[in-house]
Amino acid sequence: MALVFVNTLVRKPGWARLPFPEVVTPFRTDARRVVSTQDKPLVILRAAPHPVDRIFTPAALALLHERFTVVEPDSEAALDRALPDAFAVVGQPDLPAERLTRAGELRAVLNVEGNFYPYVDYELCFERGIHVLNCGPAYAQAVAEYALGLALDLARNISREDRAFRAGRERYVSDGNADAVLLRGSDVGLIGFGNLGRSLYPLLSPFRPTIRVYDPWLPPAVLREQGLVPATLDETLARSRFVFVLATATEESRHLLGERELGLLSDGARLVHVSRAPVVDYPALLARVAQGRLLAAIDVWPDEPVAPDDPARDLEGLVLSAHRAGGIPEAFRTIGDMVVDDLTLIARGLPPVRMQTAAPELVHRYRNRPVT
Repeated sequence: MALVFVNTLVRKPGWARLPFPEVVTPFRTDARRVVSTQDKPLVILRAAPHPVDRIFTPAALALLHERFTVVEPDSEAALDRALPDAFAVVGQPDLPAERLTRAGELRAVLNVEGNFYPYVDYELCFERGIHVLNCGPAYAQAVAEYALGLALDLARNISREDRAFRAGRERYVSDGNADAVLLRGSDVGLIGFGNLGRSLYPLLSPFRPTIRVYDPWLPPAVLREQGLVPATLDETLARSRFVFVLATATEESRHLLGERELGLLSDGARLVHVSRAPVVDYPALLARVAQGRLLAAIDVWPDEPVAPDDPARDLEGLVLSAHRAGGIPEAFRTIGDMVVDDLTLIARGLPPVRMQTAAPELVHRYRNRPVT
C-alpha cells in the first residue's frame, strides 16, 4: 500500500515497498536540504536524553539503517535542514508549528523518553495525520515486576529486617514477623489501569487476590471483562490491604491521594507508589507512615534528587527507591526495537502497534515531567 501524505499529496513509491534494500543508504548534505540518495524514507535520529547505543542494540540500529536513511543532526541548523525531507523524527527536539510547517513529508514523531511533553504542536500533527508516539510501554513490564517486589518487601518487611540484621538487631523466627502479612488472598487496589496496571495484573493473579480498580478513564465493563472489580477511589482505598499507585499525572489527578484519601486506608495497609509523584500528597503520606499507621514504598519523588535532609530518609516504615523501577537495560533496548517495528509499519502504510499513540482527547492533559 502506497503512502499518501495528507498535507502534500506527494507519493513516495518506494516507502511502501518492503522488504527494504539490504544496504545502508548513504546521504548527502548541502546548505539547504538533506536528501536521501536512494529511495528510502529519511529518519532524523536525535535520541537524547539517551545515547543511541542505550536504546538500540547493534542489530536494531543496523536494521534501522537498512530500511531508512538515518541522519543525526548535531545542531539546530542541521535539524532544520533535514526537516523538509524527513519521514520521521525519533527523539524529542522542539517541533512547534513553524518547524512542522516546513516538514512537508513528515509522517511520524517518536518520543523515546517516555512521555507526551508539550514540545510538539500536537494539534497540527493531528490535523496532518502525523503519528505521535512514545515509548512508555517499553518500561511497563520492568515497573510492574519492581512494584510486585516492593509489595512483597512491605508484606514481609524484608529490607527493614535486613537493616536490623546488619546493625546487630536481628530478630529470629516469629519475633521478626509480628506485622508480616500474606499477599496471597489479600484485597488489592490499583489506582489506574493503563500500561502499568495491565502489566502488573498478570503478576498478581497467582496470588489469588481480590483486585479493585479505580480508573475514571475506563468503562466498568472493560474491567469486569478481565475479572477485576470496578470501584470508586474511596472504595478502593478503604477495602484494600495493598494499594498500587499507577496513575499518570494530570491536573485532575494532582494530589489524588491527599490527607482525606490516605485516611481511608486501614491501619497496617501497604502502599506502593511507582507512577508519578504529583498523584500523592507527600507530606500527608509521610505523616501517616511516621504515625505507624501505614507502610509504604516510594520510587518517584516530587524533587529528584531527594534532599539529603528529607524526612523520608529516616522513616522506618518506608522503603526508599531512587526512581529506578523502569530504567533497566532490557527496557531501554526494547525502545529501539519498538521504533524500528513501528517505523516499518508506517512506511508500509499501516498503523503503528508497539508504541503508545497520542490521543487528541488526552495528550494535553498529561503533566508528567522529564526524568533527569
